[in-house]
Amino acid sequence: MAVQGMVDWKRKPVNKDKHGGNRAAGFIYFMVVMTNVTYVSNVLNMVLYLRRTMHLDVATSSTTVTNFIGASCAFALIGGFVSDSYITRFTAIMILGPFEFLGFGLLALQAHLPSLQPPVCDISAQFSNCKQVHSYNAALLYIGLYLTAFGEGCLRANLAPLGGDQFDDNDPTELRQKSSFFNWFTFSISLGAIVGLTLIVWIQDNKGWDLGFTVSAGFILLGVLVVGSGFPFFRHQIPTGSPLTRMLQVLVAAFRKRKLQFPENDEEMYLEYNKDEMVGEVLPHTKGFKWLDKASISDGKTGNWYICTVSQVEEMKIVLRMLPIFISAMIGYIPIPQLLTFTVQQGGTMNTKLAKLNVPPASLLIIPVILQLVILVAYDRLFVPLARRITGCPTGITHLQRVGVGFIASSLATCIGAVIEKKRKSVAEEHGLLDSGNQVPMSVMWLALQFLAIGIVDVSTFTGLLEFFNTEASKGMKSLGTAIFWCNLGLASLMGSLLVDVVNKATSHGRIGWLEGNNLNRNHLDRFYWLLTVLGLVAFLNYLYWARRYKYRQHNLASTS
Repeated sequence: MAVQGMVDWKRKPVNKDKHGGNRAAGFIYFMVVMTNVTYVSNVLNMVLYLRRTMHLDVATSSTTVTNFIGASCAFALIGGFVSDSYITRFTAIMILGPFEFLGFGLLALQAHLPSLQPPVCDISAQFSNCKQVHSYNAALLYIGLYLTAFGEGCLRANLAPLGGDQFDDNDPTELRQKSSFFNWFTFSISLGAIVGLTLIVWIQDNKGWDLGFTVSAGFILLGVLVVGSGFPFFRHQIPTGSPLTRMLQVLVAAFRKRKLQFPENDEEMYLEYNKDEMVGEVLPHTKGFKWLDKASISDGKTGNWYICTVSQVEEMKIVLRMLPIFISAMIGYIPIPQLLTFTVQQGGTMNTKLAKLNVPPASLLIIPVILQLVILVAYDRLFVPLARRITGCPTGITHLQRVGVGFIASSLATCIGAVIEKKRKSVAEEHGLLDSGNQVPMSVMWLALQFLAIGIVDVSTFTGLLEFFNTEASKGMKSLGTAIFWCNLGLASLMGSLLVDVVNKATSHGRIGWLEGNNLNRNHLDRFYWLLTVLGLVAFLNYLYWARRYKYRQHNLASTS
C-alpha cells in the first residue's frame, strides 16, 4: 500500500512491508545517540577549553558558548528550509551532517598544534599576562565552532522529521508507532548525553582536548555512515518547493482579493481548487481565518501569486493556529533551563558523596538524565497503553496535555528548589560556612525531588512539543516545523538569561543582586526560585488558555485538547 507524498530510494511508491516503520527508525536512533554524545558533552565542557587553552575571559567564554547554542538553533532553520524545499531529508543529512565532522576536525587540529594556540600561561596567577587567541588562530577557532553548529543544526532539523516520515499518519497502527518513535527519540538523546558526559568529558579532562575533539568527530562520522547504510529502508518525502514562498503567496493573493465576495456555494470552490495540491498532501478546508480563503477565489487572473490551492491556504492556517502555542510554550519553558543550571550549582555546594563514590558537580547532570530514561520507558510501555484504553487517544493523552503536565512539574520543581535552598543556606549558616568555599554538610540527595521533577519536565514538555510541531506541520514543512521547535527552546533559554540580568539589576540597589557574585551562600537563589514558580504558574495558565482552544489536524485522532 502506497503512502501519500512518499517514495522509496528508486523514486517509486513505497511498500509498507519493505520501507519505513521501526526498522528504519532504528538507524535514526543510532544517529541521535551519536550526535548527542558529542553535542551535549562539548557544550557543557567547551567553556573550560575556551578559558584554559584559548585564554578567553569569563564573560567572552560564556558568551561564545551561548552564541554557539543559538547558532545551532538558527542553522536548524536553514537545514529545515533546504530539505522541505529542494532535497529530501535523507539527502540533507548526508550532505549537511558532515559539516559537523569537519568542524570537530578543525577544533582537534587546533587543540593538537601549539602553534595554533595562544602561548601557555597560568590564567589563575598571571591572568593579566595571558594573551587571548587572536588573528588567524581566532578565525580558525570560530570557523571550527560554527561549522560544528551548522552541521548540528541541520541534523536537528531533519532527524526527527525523517523518523516521522517512516510512519503513516492515516494508519491508526502506524500513528501509535509514530508517537512511540518520539518517546524513543528522546530516550536516544538522553542515552547519548549520558555517554558523552562520562566518556567525552573524561577524555577531554584526562587525555587532552585534541583527542576529545577527534573522538567527537569519529562519532559523527560513524553516525552518518550508519544512517547512510539504511538508505534502502527509508521512506523519502518528495520536496514540494519553498513553504515560505507558498505562505507568502497566500497572504499576497488574499490581500489582493480582499474586496471580493465569496460565491454562494463556496464548498464547490474549495473542492475544485484542491485537486492540484502543492504541499505534499491534500489538506481539507477548515473553518477559521476566513479572510485567507479569498486566496482560493478565482477572479479571472492566473498565476501562483493570484490564486492558491486550498491546501496552500490550509497550510498557512496551520502555522497561524500554532503561533499562540509557540509563544505561550516559549514563555512557559523559560524556567526550565534556569532550573537545571541552578540545581547543578546548588549540588556543587553540597556533599556530593553518594555511598563511596564522590560525584563531580558537572556530573550531577547525569542524575536527571538517568531519571528521564527510566520515566520515558515507563511512560511508553505502561502509561500510554493504559491511558489509550481510557481516553481512546492513540498517544494516550494529547501532545498539548503532555506539555502542560511538564509545565506543572516545572513549577513544582522550582517551589521545591526554593524550600531546599532555604534549608541549605540555614545549614551553611549554622556551620559558619557562609563565606567559605567548603561543601555544606548536607547531602546532594536532598535534590532528588528536584531532579525527579526535571526528568518529568523533559519527558513531558520536551517530547510533547517536539511531537506537536512535527505532527501538526504539513508534509511540505515537517523539517521547518522541527526547526521551529528547536528555536522555541533556544529563545526560551535566551529569555531566561535576560531574566537573570533583569533580576540582578532590579535587586541590586547599590548592593549585590540576588544572583550576582560567586558565593551562592550569600545569594538569594531561593527568592529567584519563588519568582520562577510564580512565572511558571502564570505562563501555564496562559498556555492552558491557548491549548484548550487549539484544533488539531484531522489526521490526528486526538481531536480535542
